[in-house]
Amino acid sequence: MSPSFPRVHLFEFHDQSWVPASLRDTIVETLSRSLDWGRFIRPLVPVIEGFLSAAGTREVLDLCAGAGGPAVILSCEAERSGLTPPRILITDLFPRVSAWNRAKQRFPSIDFIAESVDATHIPSSISQGRARTILNAFHHFPPDLARAVLRDAVHHRAPIFVAESFERNPLGALPLIPVGIPALLASPLFSPRDRLAKAAWVWLTPIGIATGVWDAIVSTLRVYSERDLRELVAPFGLTYQWTYGTYDYPFGGRGCYFYGLPRG
Repeated sequence: MSPSFPRVHLFEFHDQSWVPASLRDTIVETLSRSLDWGRFIRPLVPVIEGFLSAAGTREVLDLCAGAGGPAVILSCEAERSGLTPPRILITDLFPRVSAWNRAKQRFPSIDFIAESVDATHIPSSISQGRARTILNAFHHFPPDLARAVLRDAVHHRAPIFVAESFERNPLGALPLIPVGIPALLASPLFSPRDRLAKAAWVWLTPIGIATGVWDAIVSTLRVYSERDLRELVAPFGLTYQWTYGTYDYPFGGRGCYFYGLPRG
C-alpha cells in the first residue's frame, strides 16, 4: 500500500556542515546505539543472508557508511544468530577513519577504504565480486542522486541492497523512543571523543534531544516508498530482478528493504 505521506526532503541537522561536529556525532552515535540496543537490525539479518546467498558472494561493499555503525551491528547480529559475518568493506564520501579503525579492531571481517568514495561512481577495483549495501542512509539522497547510485550498481552488474529502519511515516520514529532516549543520555559516557561538548548538548541543554528528534522524524519523511524505488530503477533496471519487503522489530517498529540482483 502506498504511504499516505508525501516524500519531503527537509534538512537534517547531522547533514549540515555548519552544525558543530560534536553535535553531529552525538546524533549519529545515538542512532547507531539505538539500533544496537534495540536489536532493530536483527530481523534483517536473514534477509541480508538470503540476498548474499542469491548474489553468490560473502563480500560486501558498504556505501555511505557514516561512522560504520550499521556494519558493526550487522556483524554483531550475524554472530548472535550463529552465522559467520560477511566480509564488509566500508566506504563513504567523507571517510571517518578513526571510527572505522575501531570497527576493524573489533571485527577482523571489517575493512575500509580510507579515501573518499563516491557512491555514484564506484571504481571497478573495489566493485568486482562484491554486493553493495546502503543501510539507513539511502533516504539522505534526493531522487537524482538516489537514481545515480542505483544506476552505477546496474552498470557494474553489482547486486545492491538498500534498507531503512522506517517506512515513510513520522510515527515510525516512535519505536526508537524507549531506547533512543537512554542512548542519547548515555552518549557522553560511551563516545570516544569530545565527551565534555557532548555532555553539554545532552545534559545541560535541550539541543541534543531537539535535534535528534527532528532528524528522526525528517528521516521517516525522506524514506522512499516501494513505488518511488521502482520508478527510480525503471529507466535502467530491466536486466535486474528487484525485490521490496518489510521487516518488524521490537516496540512495533517496521523497516523496509529493496534489493536488486542481475538476471541471467
